[in-house]
Amino acid sequence: MGICLSAPRPTPASHHHRQAPVSRRRLRVCHECDLLVALPPLAVGQKADCPRCGHTLVRRHANPAERTLALVLATLVALGLSVAFPFIGFELSGIGNRIELTDSAATLMGLHQPLMALCVLLTVIILPAVYLCSLGWLCAGALLRRPLPSSHQIARTLRHVTPWMMADVFVIGTLVSLIKVIGMADIELGLSFWTFCAFALLLLLTTQSVDRDWLWFFLDSQSMAPPEAKPGHTASSQGLCGCPTCGMINRLPDDGGKARCGRCDERLHPWHGVNNQATLALLAAAVIMYLPANLYPIMITTSLGSSSPSTILGGVLLFVQHGDWPIAFIIFTASVVVPVSKILALLWLCRVVSREQHQLDRLRRIRLYRMTEFVGRWSMVDVFVVAILVALIRNGNLMSIEPGPAALAFAAVVVLTMLAAMLFDQRSIWAGTDTGQDNNDNAKESEYV
Repeated sequence: MGICLSAPRPTPASHHHRQAPVSRRRLRVCHECDLLVALPPLAVGQKADCPRCGHTLVRRHANPAERTLALVLATLVALGLSVAFPFIGFELSGIGNRIELTDSAATLMGLHQPLMALCVLLTVIILPAVYLCSLGWLCAGALLRRPLPSSHQIARTLRHVTPWMMADVFVIGTLVSLIKVIGMADIELGLSFWTFCAFALLLLLTTQSVDRDWLWFFLDSQSMAPPEAKPGHTASSQGLCGCPTCGMINRLPDDGGKARCGRCDERLHPWHGVNNQATLALLAAAVIMYLPANLYPIMITTSLGSSSPSTILGGVLLFVQHGDWPIAFIIFTASVVVPVSKILALLWLCRVVSREQHQLDRLRRIRLYRMTEFVGRWSMVDVFVVAILVALIRNGNLMSIEPGPAALAFAAVVVLTMLAAMLFDQRSIWAGTDTGQDNNDNAKESEYV
């Protein structure tokens, strides 16, 4: 079974090796199309893509433990500095305020918005810290050449935590907040602002540096695919299932009961046909929450004793009136275009997956799904803007901002649509393309590049 590779080009020896029988250790299941493939030998800098849907299965890095641990330590230092020093401040006619990074969540808590405060604190500080500490623990064990205690359980958390880390989105929210305030006051950027920007960048580099395949092979090098596993066919047609966390191929129980991975103990999700009820239920809940998110004010601004509520669209129009077209475009895209497009795209995918599809149509639909899953988290920009402005503008009746009821509703929309995308079974797009000539043709057409 051929795999698409990226540069550098393999040597003739590695190409010859592809024709030889492949070890069961090198068998993997693409979790997007359920195709069982055999990984070729990969050099540093190469990646292996699924020959049918193009999903990246493995990406190799040089010195993965040392590289990732160095990034983890640098990112933790940046996070510590971001929490310890002032974040941003403003001053207007001798009246101003200065906040730290954690004040956005603390102020929301003081205003009886515990769910919003928890959402900000988890996505910006707590979950990234948990992720970094977990990854550092695993890398330390790799450098010591022996897994440290509870490494399997800790490694399982990485996949579940990653989608909910939003430090980069918080940076964009901060910039939007500053542009909103800079027209009426002097802005002061504290040391924490710059270190947090560095933290967001380093966190992104850290997540991209993780070689999950190498990590799980280090934790357990003895686990192999069942002997009956045959590349070029779907795993479900062989009574097999790939683990979404560690990648190990597991044999499903004959009684059809619930199964768990034999290596990481993650619950397996065998393919039993198109079933997207959970996604549809979450999308219905998101549509319901999207109505109050747009009808009610997302924040209430008080100036000289006069309160002025502002909805999401009202805030966009306010930016347009002030000539801030780029910021208006960012808010409109993140708060209106992205959530609506995501809901519509997932509804459409749920509707068409059971229909007969051409191979090209399937590729387009899986790309649509990937784009939908990627952009969904960026809708949280508006929630972070509210959290920052609420903490920063706190001067009583003279000038203050409070969160409106729409803020929590919109945060719920973002969370619900993200969960809907996660629970959508991408394998349903490829339903009906089991084994046979199509897969073999794909294997022949997939060449090293």
